[in-house]
Amino acid sequence: MSKSIEGLTSRKVERLVAGRATSDGAGVKLTRVLTQDLQRRLDPFLMLDAFRNEKADDYIGGFPDHPHRGFETVTYMIAGRMRHHDSAGNAGLLGPGGAQWMTAGSGLIHSELPEQEEGLMEGFQLWLNLPARDKMCAPHYRDIPSEAIPETVTDAGVHLRVIAGESHGTTGAVVRPVTEPLFVDVHLPAGTVFEQALPVGHNAFLYTYRGEVSVEGRAVPDRNMAILANDGAAGVRIEAAADSCVILVAGAPLHEPIAQYGPFVMNTAEQIQHTLRDYQSGMFEAAVVQRR
Repeated sequence: MSKSIEGLTSRKVERLVAGRATSDGAGVKLTRVLTQDLQRRLDPFLMLDAFRNEKADDYIGGFPDHPHRGFETVTYMIAGRMRHHDSAGNAGLLGPGGAQWMTAGSGLIHSELPEQEEGLMEGFQLWLNLPARDKMCAPHYRDIPSEAIPETVTDAGVHLRVIAGESHGTTGAVVRPVTEPLFVDVHLPAGTVFEQALPVGHNAFLYTYRGEVSVEGRAVPDRNMAILANDGAAGVRIEAAADSCVILVAGAPLHEPIAQYGPFVMNTAEQIQHTLRDYQSGMFEAAVVQRR
């Protein structure tokens, strides 16, 4: 067994969410797990989409040109390849095990199109809100190839890939102030336990994408999200009876108003109207996107 984190008490599962089957972009089939009605509960997170498609017809259309403003998108690929372009002419290829962290800020247009015609396409897209003071910052993004994502193995043999935040002494590829996001891909061999400290007050959830895990005796089956109770516990303890994989996500809530209209997330209805006017006038197409 791995060493326990001293003083850690585990949060319990508040509820399970199976998500709902939907499609987005040009007909890409996916499961929307974190839906709009959960945004307040899981502040600062706005959306989580999970996709696992082996039929090309379920993903081949991809996500043609579409705008964003006011938040960040985090795309994490488990399998498959996706090529992206943005309104400033930048392009990149997101491959297996890689991630892209994009800050839409004041607005941009981008596309994500499959770079394959067959095989498995699997991954996640997470939307992370920006604080009011940063919603109109200059857009920027970072492509993170698989080899640039820090990895570590716990004493119990649990393999971690740390996309954001910090886990077991390993700092992730991305560190953000204000929302302080944690995003860890956790691979648990059968019979192992994984513990992660979580700041009291941070909202947190996990999503099982292989096998089945349990948290304080509550099973979290494949393709289910567990919202972790914000009950004052110092972290979470995840157990796996069989080989399993989960993503664990947590962050500091913003406690700010949320006004969303499709791909635009601001704080007031008036700001949404202003955003629509900006988009219709072509301002997003002129965005200068910084790569970091």
